[in-house]
Amino acid sequence: MVKASEENSDMSDEVLRNEVSTFMAAGLDSTAVAFNWFLYLIAKHPDHQILVMEELDLIFGDSDRPVTAQDLTRLKYLECCIKETLRMYPPFPAVSRYLSEDVQSGGYTLPRGLTVVINIFAAHHDPTVFPDPDAFKPERFLPENSVGRHPYAFIPFSAGPRNCIAQKYAMMELKVCLANILRRLKFSLVDPSAPLEIPSPQLLLKPKDSECNLIVSKRLDIS
Repeated sequence: MVKASEENSDMSDEVLRNEVSTFMAAGLDSTAVAFNWFLYLIAKHPDHQILVMEELDLIFGDSDRPVTAQDLTRLKYLECCIKETLRMYPPFPAVSRYLSEDVQSGGYTLPRGLTVVINIFAAHHDPTVFPDPDAFKPERFLPENSVGRHPYAFIPFSAGPRNCIAQKYAMMELKVCLANILRRLKFSLVDPSAPLEIPSPQLLLKPKDSECNLIVSKRLDIS
């Protein structure tokens, strides 16, 4: 955005500030919801939590140094877990789009002027694309397992020209914060055998039961 402002005289410092404020403030609640679901799922599935911690230990050891841009490119399994969280519980379960022209879809003609609701939650739970869709399987997002998957099958930030302006920022924020958290803390559930939390589709997809049942403890092997 700074580069764009340097090349576009119409993009003043005030416009730049407003754009930054928009994607930082607008993403506050949605990112918080994503953090909530991630920590719940990682506590529900301790084997995957161990794999994330092993990746973090390999990169950071027992150091307390900050996460760098280079580190972010190496956090492959953490990224898979984040994406699987966003697949199972997309913060925005649906988006709507106004059709500015007729659209052909599935043998039907959707007329210009129609408002179409795209059910992201349902798309992410399509068993023909994501087998066993209610299971937490971060390996779905390893490169070798993503080959041939339609680019619009996974759209937690929507897609196309009207997608989330801050999706790269949001992913970076999630990876940095979760890396720092899981380098120091581990998570478990009061009742690991309990059924999966039921999501409540409001403006954001939040747990129906707001009571926290996470147990947080310090990782003894991290200084």
